[in-house]
Amino acid sequence: MNTVPNESSPATPPLITFLTTWRADPVAIVAIVAAGGLYATGAWRLARRGIRWPVARTLAFFVLGLGSYAVVQFGFLGVHSGELRWAFSTRMALLLFAVPGLMSLGKPVALARLVLSGAPLRVMDAVLASWPVRLAGNAVFAPVFAFAAFCVFLTPLAGSLRESPAAGGILTLVVPIVGLLMVLPIVEHTTQRTSFFITVEFLLVFVELVMDAIPGILLRLNDSVLDRVGPVLGAVPGWFPNALHDQHLSGDLLWFIAEIADVPVLILLFIRWSRVDRHEAKALDELSDEEMAALTREHLRNRPQ
Repeated sequence: MNTVPNESSPATPPLITFLTTWRADPVAIVAIVAAGGLYATGAWRLARRGIRWPVARTLAFFVLGLGSYAVVQFGFLGVHSGELRWAFSTRMALLLFAVPGLMSLGKPVALARLVLSGAPLRVMDAVLASWPVRLAGNAVFAPVFAFAAFCVFLTPLAGSLRESPAAGGILTLVVPIVGLLMVLPIVEHTTQRTSFFITVEFLLVFVELVMDAIPGILLRLNDSVLDRVGPVLGAVPGWFPNALHDQHLSGDLLWFIAEIADVPVLILLFIRWSRVDRHEAKALDELSDEEMAALTREHLRNRPQ
């Protein structure tokens, strides 16, 4: 039954409605076909060379990575993203954090490095070593970008983006790409870090735990509709929330997802720190007594007075 939303109406859809609401998204279909085709071609080329690419990584990329992308885009969140604030903000947060993290389990960069050779490989390495990619993969960038992106939900720009089909199509592609640029350097070890730098990254991720929560908390506590978009016109389902409660739900979910998303990053940073620490310890152990003495003298010579 379609009604006008009111305070007594349920604020969330029935589970069966959430699970059975689907709609095709042409932009997402093109992205899935392109990404899946490239990955499948890479695995096939390796198989022709007699190199076995792990099945678990392939399943992770297609089922978890592209599968989660399809669920977000084709399911309830994608269908109602233009009408519901909480569906839009949840969709953006999942595209930025969850989908790239799951796609990275398939190790697409490692696959490309095995498949490519010559000029294509040099181009890919040059792109990965470029300053925009290194900036996006820096632990300083992730909390600042996520905080800035989530702060958009506190402005009227969020309403304009939510209601614009063109902006929706662009965000469908751009947000996961930015998320991949942030997570791939950590998962694939495309950049070299010292143990000191990774320690700094740990501290920054803890700062991010606090920063990412701020936009969600402000959305939850504010008693005015911040995106300046009025109520949805016409008949809507009985569970449809009013504008203010929709904003509060958006804040709750944004806060929850932002905090949960930092946990895997902390785990990955810990794994990378232990690997780098073992590598540095092994390098020191392999130095001769003369080399160690020379290194110590050089350190004492450069120590600030």
